Amino acid sequence: MKYFKRATCILICAGIVYAFSGNAAAADTTDSIREKEAEIAEAKSEVAKLKSGLSDVEKIKKDLEKSKDDLATYVTKLDSELYNIQERITEYNDLIDKKELEIEVTTEELNAAIKEQEEQYEAMKVRIQFMYEEGDSLYMELLFSADGFADMVNKADYIEALSAYDRKQLDEYVRTAEIIALCKDELEAQKEVLEEARVAVKEEESNINTLINEKETQMMSLANDISDKEAAIKEYEDMIASQNAEIAALEKAVAEEKARLAAENVAARTYDGGMFSWPCPSYTRISDEYGYRMHPILGVEQFHNGLDMAAPYGSKILAAYDGDVVAADYSSSMGNYIMIDHGDGLYTIYMHASALYVSKGQTVTKGETIAAVGSTGRSTGNHLHFGVRLNGSYVSPWNYLS
Repeated sequence: MKYFKRATCILICAGIVYAFSGNAAAADTTDSIREKEAEIAEAKSEVAKLKSGLSDVEKIKKDLEKSKDDLATYVTKLDSELYNIQERITEYNDLIDKKELEIEVTTEELNAAIKEQEEQYEAMKVRIQFMYEEGDSLYMELLFSADGFADMVNKADYIEALSAYDRKQLDEYVRTAEIIALCKDELEAQKEVLEEARVAVKEEESNINTLINEKETQMMSLANDISDKEAAIKEYEDMIASQNAEIAALEKAVAEEKARLAAENVAARTYDGGMFSWPCPSYTRISDEYGYRMHPILGVEQFHNGLDMAAPYGSKILAAYDGDVVAADYSSSMGNYIMIDHGDGLYTIYMHASALYVSKGQTVTKGETIAAVGSTGRSTGNHLHFGVRLNGSYVSPWNYLS
């Protein structure tokens, strides 16, 4: 009996409490192994997809050659390619965030598995030492000390349980070692995806700059063609007239809606006279002032209806003041643009954005991020064109900026 009790203590001394539920534990471990193997395969697939999914700038430029004779069409197509690349960059940045979190989780799993393996190893050492000291004599003494056949059967069952425990403990140790190896492999695969995604972001950002430079080169080339100078000036003036007509139509639609609401005794938005916040917090300089100036491409004096704020691609554009978004759209001249109604005939316009974060009909507050700086539309470099209109005409933005 003393050996029976002593053998029982071995299970406790090992520091592991098993209810002989080995099948369930083994199944869980096997599922974990399969899950890890699937995650590693997925990571390798993601790396291959990242390497093959980068934009082919030379092909894009070649495709754009067909539309160079029509500047508006050329700009629209090029901006469409810029949009596609920006969407990829957004996806890659989302992937980077995801992988950073997965790496953190996998690292925790790896550390937990290593700790579990160390505990298993210590428990096995205790068990092995006991078996070395007692050997098979323990089992023989257990059997010979039986009080009868029934007791012998019970003790034989217990001996079998001890053997099963030893096998299970070893199997679990082996499985844990496999989990550790897979965690390490998964960690390396995730880090490879992360690094490849970071490289892809840099590559696509470079591709965007290449296409923006290509646009500027094409616009300069058309303007510098002496035989087409007069036509280029007329085309530009027509473009501005079309742009103004588009904005005036938006203002008219807003005025009609406000008149309808007034008839229903619905209060309209009013401007309280507050100063605007700076709409481009990452600006580096004013690249083009409001008013008459020498056009940078056409080389003739033209009226510039806003402030050009040079800023890095993708940097924030903020709503200058509280208001309602009356337009968030694209045109070949303004690029991605937003128009906000502040009440009492006062509007702000934000042009050439790389991305828009608000929609028509949305209410925004002063300082809220509404878009990102870019060079879409008739633009030659990353900047925000910020315009202010009052009662149907452009006015100096400096009148409202603090």
